[in-house]
Amino acid sequence: MSVFTKIISGEIPCHKIAENEDFIAFLDIDPLVMGHVLVVPKTETDKIFDLPLKYLSGMLVFAQPVAKAIERSFDCKRCGISVIGIEVPHTHMHLLPINNANDLNFTRPKLKVSDKELEMVKQKIISNL
Repeated sequence: MSVFTKIISGEIPCHKIAENEDFIAFLDIDPLVMGHVLVVPKTETDKIFDLPLKYLSGMLVFAQPVAKAIERSFDCKRCGISVIGIEVPHTHMHLLPINNANDLNFTRPKLKVSDKELEMVKQKIISNL
């Protein structure tokens, strides 16, 4: 069982941004930038292109309003998207406010943020949904 499945089941808490019957979006607790959100299908599948079509196509549709809220919440040129899938064997999409391509460089050090800071970011994004 992946850490994301444990988050989906409520076993591990998260800073939830949005949820429906098929997907959940929550803040990355080790963000590259403030406003770094993960979009995760509720079906545990390791590789994105192994997802059933319902989830593969639905993932972007679910992510769109979250991405728009991120753009409204942060001073950025756009909301960037990345699918890497190496650290957690459960498909997930990264949504990040970006101003240049280097903002999507996952080899950079991650931010150290408090639970209080994450809660403020969560409220900011939710208020723009």
